[in-house]
Amino acid sequence: MKKIMLTVLCCGITFISTAQDASVEKSIFGVQTGLFGIWAHNEAKLSNQFALRTEVGLDAGIFISDNSNLNGFSLIPAITLEPRWYYNLDKRQSKSRRTDGNSGNFFSIKTTYHPDLFVISNRDKNTYRFISDISIVPTWGIRRSIGKHFNYETGIGVGYIRFFEPDGVILFDEHEVAINLHLRIGYRF
Repeated sequence: MKKIMLTVLCCGITFISTAQDASVEKSIFGVQTGLFGIWAHNEAKLSNQFALRTEVGLDAGIFISDNSNLNGFSLIPAITLEPRWYYNLDKRQSKSRRTDGNSGNFFSIKTTYHPDLFVISNRDKNTYRFISDISIVPTWGIRRSIGKHFNYETGIGVGYIRFFEPDGVILFDEHEVAINLHLRIGYRF
């Protein structure tokens, strides 16, 4: 009887010590690319379900003009700060699904600044003018790991964008609606 009680006690302690809440990883560094750019990012753990994502990269854009025949492609620097709430990590872990690399569903507030530092384009810089902006977009998304290092991520959100008026440019509507629709594939180091 004592051996059975000792065995049950040892098994109970083992189950208690391994029963942990799922958590975001302490720090993740990686690169991602999609149809509209390339980015390097870091996600730092704030709590078990919250992470702060910082990102620098190049956002791609296509511009088309009817009256001046100005068509082209450009890459613009982007700096992003994005707190994320991974809300379903416990559920994924209870169903034996992967949570490594912060694989899960998330809500975030994506704040992106496009400075007027430089523009990479197939058109001459003198033919158009880039106006810097900042956007704040609440976003819902998912991230899933593929193998040990690769992942994919998709998200959608609608928010606010504010254009900054440079010298000599008159903007009729400085405040507009911003849409975040992204599909990216990435590599985690």
